[in-house]
Amino acid sequence: MTLMAISVAIFVLLGIEHIRHQARDSFASTVSGVDLIVGAKTGSLNLLLYSVFRVGTPTDNISWASYKDISSNPGVAWSVPISLGDSHQGYRVLGTTTAYFEHFSYGNKRKLSFSAGTPFDATHNVVLGSEVAAALGYSLGAQIILSHGIASTSFTQHKNHPFQITGILDQTGTPVDQTIHVPLSGIEAMHARGSGSLGIDLPKEPPQKTIHEDLTPESITAFLLGLNSKMMIFGVQREINTYKKEPMLAILPGVALSELWQMVGLFEDVLRLISALVLVAAVLGLGAVLLASVRERDHEIHLLRVLGAPPYYLLLLIELEALLISLSGMLLGILLLYLCLALVSDNLFASFGLHLSPSVFTSDGFMIMLVVPGAALLTAAVPSMRIYAHARAYDNH
Repeated sequence: MTLMAISVAIFVLLGIEHIRHQARDSFASTVSGVDLIVGAKTGSLNLLLYSVFRVGTPTDNISWASYKDISSNPGVAWSVPISLGDSHQGYRVLGTTTAYFEHFSYGNKRKLSFSAGTPFDATHNVVLGSEVAAALGYSLGAQIILSHGIASTSFTQHKNHPFQITGILDQTGTPVDQTIHVPLSGIEAMHARGSGSLGIDLPKEPPQKTIHEDLTPESITAFLLGLNSKMMIFGVQREINTYKKEPMLAILPGVALSELWQMVGLFEDVLRLISALVLVAAVLGLGAVLLASVRERDHEIHLLRVLGAPPYYLLLLIELEALLISLSGMLLGILLLYLCLALVSDNLFASFGLHLSPSVFTSDGFMIMLVVPGAALLTAAVPSMRIYAHARAYDNH
């Protein structure tokens, strides 16, 4: 039972540390190479969450005219518009342009790539993330119907605007895998007056209709900016935040992520404290078991003393027993953690976009593995010293 308690403590400690590090790495690698994220006036965290992580809802939109004005700034190298608000079977729909596939990066500035097909080139084309295609069993050439709103169940479907799948992205381990990408013109066509967005049976639009300028949107949700020089970031950010035509907010992704981790830092500390208390309870249990067993080992101690074992030898035997139990518990806990990671990693990725590395041997993990045997030896010092004192008293007697 002591062995199982230590293995559970190791499982909890290493598991929390591993998930914490992987979550940080996963969030940090979601977007790369983007200098500014621009949206309507709201909190920086809210803008980051709905524009990058597809979490939450935007407070307002930005006019297309303002987007074009900011994008024409001489310091702007590229821009990617984003339009949100629709879904398909619980997966978010993102309206954008082909610039999204050219400039959006993740990880260490890794570009998006296609496992099948090509980017959209017509109004009613759609590109799926890897998780969407795998979960729903879609392939190239299939047609899908999008729904209004972001709920998993919607009664407002754009039945008269079926979209044809032209591409499927490679797995990225980011929210891109759970996103459905359509042209901005497709978003505009679905919501145009008389488009039958409420399910009214109107004549269907041809799925291969070429993108036209008359389907230019009136507004978008947000947009991403890449600048010609990093030295221009704060100047362009200040210009956007003081834009007079309409209120807008420009944020730095890295700074917003730091704010996010500051908010969840207390929660992380609580989890680490709980796991540490679990370990302390297990180690104290080990010491209590060894201390209780001392009384039942008088015969063994007497026999070892008759055979000539010195007092320090008995002390080392108790310490060795504690060390072997702690090391065995660590091994069992690590094996149990690896098994759980193999079983739940796919579900975590599908549900939260969190990709867990199979390796748990990080710097913090090694520190925990050093602390556990040390704590076990320290706790075992009480029963071992008691046996040592008993042996010395026997010698004096």
